[in-house]
Amino acid sequence: MRAFLTQSWRKDEFSDSLLVLPQFIVLLDFYMSLRIIFAGTPEFSVSALKSLIASEHQVCAVYTQPDRPAGRGRKLKASPIKEVAFEHGIDVFQPISLKNQDEIDHLVNLNADLMVVVAYGLILPKAILDAPKFGCINIHASILPRWRGAAPIQRAIYSGDAETGITIMQMNEGLDTGDMLLKKICPISSVDNSQVLHDKLSLLGADALLEVLPSIINQSLRPEVQDNSLVVYAEKITKNESTINWQNKASNIQSQVQAFNPWPVAQTLLDKKVLRIWESEVVLGDVAGMVAGTVMVAGKQGIDVVTGENILRLTQVQLPGKRSMNAADLVNSRNIRDVVLG
Repeated sequence: MRAFLTQSWRKDEFSDSLLVLPQFIVLLDFYMSLRIIFAGTPEFSVSALKSLIASEHQVCAVYTQPDRPAGRGRKLKASPIKEVAFEHGIDVFQPISLKNQDEIDHLVNLNADLMVVVAYGLILPKAILDAPKFGCINIHASILPRWRGAAPIQRAIYSGDAETGITIMQMNEGLDTGDMLLKKICPISSVDNSQVLHDKLSLLGADALLEVLPSIINQSLRPEVQDNSLVVYAEKITKNESTINWQNKASNIQSQVQAFNPWPVAQTLLDKKVLRIWESEVVLGDVAGMVAGTVMVAGKQGIDVVTGENILRLTQVQLPGKRSMNAADLVNSRNIRDVVLG
């Protein structure tokens, strides 16, 4: 389209009409096709890559993490991003590091206008950040500066945040410290677990990316510097955090259950064996004088457990070596009323 406009609107055709020139510039900016390098690895990145492929822009190369062993056979498995790139005939590069000069030179020689980074997993040195005409931008799964770091989706749920979102930022040498170009809010509903919120934010990030590109082209953006006094770090989730402390409030434990679904999954002990909690809900109730972790009621609706405040009803659970099941099925197989979990 850019070539068509350039050919159709020759200078000698509108030199006598200055009113046409601004319209031409707007059209040229709108239809300008960027040459883009895309860097990403997990499923979260896929929506953004697909949106670029379907747009007027050209994805000239894809960078992703090297294939990793996966499954019981530990066979090498390509990243979701690599699979999408291969489906569309896009060149894929999988360096172990981008700090090597040969890798830097190779990327520079791609002559990209922009590099889009979404959960790539490698540090970009300054030479890479400066290589594309418009630099490198990142799609981050939080409203920065809250939840910089590795696990922004899970931390937002675990902390009981009412909302999160997407921030597109101009990358610099810091960890999620770049100036913010666009922010999109996403409410966190009472039924959102990490997987559900992950999928919502992946789609929102793809939409936000296409929205911000025209402003990058015409340089109309007003980048917003992050307020360092508001920074909160999203540390990587560990399995040790999955153990439930029944002394906590039911609402806090509920946030833990939702944040750790699908990984690492909140857990407790039942008869000295791990009981994984996939789904639960808060039930208001007076628990004064009761021992936290005690099963008050076990029936068709689920397993009601005493907490430090109110009751947590377990609705989807899993025993070792078994599949996830409705809590009612566990109740039918054994009597656990008055048992203390943990």
